[in-house]
Amino acid sequence: MKLSISIICSLGITTVLAQHNLSWTPPGPDDVRGPCPMLNTLANHGILPHSGYNISQEITIKALSSAVNFTSNLAEFLFAFALTTNPEQNATVFNLHQLGTHDILEHDASLSRSDKFFNTSDAFNKDVFAETTSYWPGDVIDLQKAATSRHARALTSVGKNPSFTFSELARGFAHGEVAALPLVFGDRVAGTAPKDLVVSFFENERLPVDLGWKTPALAIGNLDLCEMTQRVINASGATLEQAQEILPCIDFDA
Repeated sequence: MKLSISIICSLGITTVLAQHNLSWTPPGPDDVRGPCPMLNTLANHGILPHSGYNISQEITIKALSSAVNFTSNLAEFLFAFALTTNPEQNATVFNLHQLGTHDILEHDASLSRSDKFFNTSDAFNKDVFAETTSYWPGDVIDLQKAATSRHARALTSVGKNPSFTFSELARGFAHGEVAALPLVFGDRVAGTAPKDLVVSFFENERLPVDLGWKTPALAIGNLDLCEMTQRVINASGATLEQAQEILPCIDFDA
């Protein structure tokens, strides 16, 4: 099994946030943010540069491993995709607002952002997120609810956005986003996440430590993310052919 999609999150969170005095500050007028809630969150906490500028591979690995227990291999993989959004030749860093370049990593049918056709896709959109959460009744988000919200947002965008695009990379990325929720915020075995933690994270771009969240005790690697993404796709009722198109990282013949 190989990973060929990009995804845009308790080893050290207490230590990391203690070093920052549990600090959290919103972006200032000279700071930049992008369409990825997790990277924005880590910048708001100062785990990534608060400015949102000059994020290197070393900084990315340290931030993702310490804050959300991503393995270095997964963090390196994500950094490599993020780096492609920097238009400078031979770039070694990226800036958060560069992630908003349409149809590279940023994509239509976001769970929490409007399509770029209508407005900037960098900022949280309460109306878009209200649609997403309408498919999350109760206190727990399971894989069926996650898959339903993912599909519903795509249908809404298809119906409203005359420039709608959803590349192979975007499909994999979009499904991986909801797959990350149980891995980062909940129970990877059950495939569930507490709704209050997830909603607080999206709405505030802040790690929900005040609600009892802790960094996952088990590391999150390429295979973990890929397998959870497959579970999300399975919950959506996709056919084998559709699943292969959405998630090329899965070797279905293995």
